[in-house]
Parts: sequence; structure tokens; C-alpha cells
Amino acid sequence: MSSTRGAERESGVPKLSRPINSGVCNCTAMRKASRRVSQMYDAALAPAGLKTTQFAILSEIDRRADDPPTMREMADAMVMDRSTLGQNLRPLERDRLVAWEPSDADRRRKLVVLTEKGRAKRMQARSLWRAAQERFERTVGAAEAATLRDILLGIAANREFASRGLT
Repeated sequence: MSSTRGAERESGVPKLSRPINSGVCNCTAMRKASRRVSQMYDAALAPAGLKTTQFAILSEIDRRADDPPTMREMADAMVMDRSTLGQNLRPLERDRLVAWEPSDADRRRKLVVLTEKGRAKRMQARSLWRAAQERFERTVGAAEAATLRDILLGIAANREFASRGLT
């Protein structure tokens, strides 16, 4: 007798549990929507040579121009791990859109800043981003988009969703 004693078999494979209904999975629904929306924004930003994530990174760095972030602070702000952020920063650094500068307070701390070229690229992309934003709001509705944004930003800020096992 097999180790799956008592489990139903379907096509010779043990059926140990019911399949997940993706129609009720919050994560699946958000990922599907995220991919669809990202495709639209990526297409809109393509003439500037940027992806949505790159534009978001440049915008976050620009927003913090008076107090440039460290890698850890930037990763926290973007809700990314440092490795993923590093992978996203490398092409921006290679293209001289961002640079690393030592902190005045502690020369060992490296701060990420926009270069002049990065500022210009962000400004070029901003009108393209705005067009995508307006298209999204026309499609979804301006009030609904604002409500959705508030909900999603609330989820992003909620540390209860941080990576850790169920307890």
C-alpha cells in the first residue's frame, strides 16, 4: 500500500486536498491585477526607456532629495528586500540615473541620490506616467481608484503582512 493511504486518486496522482479556488484567493487576485496594471504602465513608460518599478524608484529618491535614503531605507520605502532593490538599482546606476554618495554625518553610510540625468529622465517619464494614471482612473473611476490606492497603501504599510510564518 502506498504512503498516501486513504487519499483519493485522480489520474494516478494522490488527491490530498481540494484545489485552491483562485477566485477567492486575495493574493492571486492582487497579483493578477498587479500584472495587468503593470503591463499598462510599462507600455506607457516605454518611450522613456523605463519600467514601472524603475520610475517608482526614481520618484521615491526624488521625493527624498532633501534627505537621501540608504539602501535599507530605500528598500523599506519600496517594500522590497535589499537584494531585489539592488537588482533594480544596478541598471539605473549603470545608466548614470542614480549614484551613491557618502553621508555627511557618517562617511561609511552610502546614500542613493538622483543624478541630473536621472532627474531629467524622471521628468521625461512623468508625463507618460500621468497619461497611464489618467487612463487607469478613466477605466476604474477616479473615486474608486483613490479608494483602492488608500487600501493598497494601507496593506503595504501594515507590518502584519511582513514575511514570517503563520503564528
